[in-house]
Amino acid sequence: MTSLKGKVVAVTGAASGIGRALAVELCARGAHVAISDLNEGGLRETAALLGSQTKVTTHLVDVRDRQAVERYAADVEAKHGGADVIINNAGVAVRATIEDISYEDFAFVMDVNMWGVVYGTKAFLPLLRKRPEGHVVNISSINAMVPFAKNGPYNMSKYAVLGLSETLMQELRGSSVHVTCVHPGGIQTNIARSARGVSASEAAMFDRVAMTSPEKAAKVILGAVSRNKSRVYVGADAKMMATAKRLLPDWTVQLSGLASRNIARS
Repeated sequence: MTSLKGKVVAVTGAASGIGRALAVELCARGAHVAISDLNEGGLRETAALLGSQTKVTTHLVDVRDRQAVERYAADVEAKHGGADVIINNAGVAVRATIEDISYEDFAFVMDVNMWGVVYGTKAFLPLLRKRPEGHVVNISSINAMVPFAKNGPYNMSKYAVLGLSETLMQELRGSSVHVTCVHPGGIQTNIARSARGVSASEAAMFDRVAMTSPEKAAKVILGAVSRNKSRVYVGADAKMMATAKRLLPDWTVQLSGLASRNIARS
């Protein structure tokens, strides 16, 4: 997708973080946006940042609800005449060991991070196929390659997003729809601070090691979309960890596990 100007882009999880930065950057590039989130106040704040040069619609959507996501797609088609890009960005985390985490918290993370991406992809894909060129953008994580201890459901969900994205790449090859799977490293957002089970010291440590701003992440992601790249690593830390996992897989997993177990002691 060589240019996003005039394109209609749906973005989930747009009330803050990468989702908000994507919405701002998209409008700066001349795209029309349909932003969604479950946080109505945050969604309004994002909309207020976007100005009036392009068309902006807001949609209160719980991505865990398949019917709600399908209504979202239908609303976007009704209000914008269709969609060129879906960015499945909404994500949550719960910090606990596999042994200690409740089934309810486990399901919460998987429902948002995995099923939300499945629902968004399947709901919007028919709209994308109607366009001369469409694009599915799935926000995975470097944790799809290098898992962190006490982050099991998040790790699993992001591995699943990678698997879904690579399957889509196979199935959509030769069609007008492209797929980009995004693997951010540490991004300076609220996900660590707002995650269930995260202590103040753990959140503070994440803030110190997060290397990339949401604004920089948005530019990198949309640059990859414009070049139809199938995957993109966001941040030097993500690139370094991905390389280490390819070269020394067992060592990398053990080292990242040791580091993430010890974060709270720092």
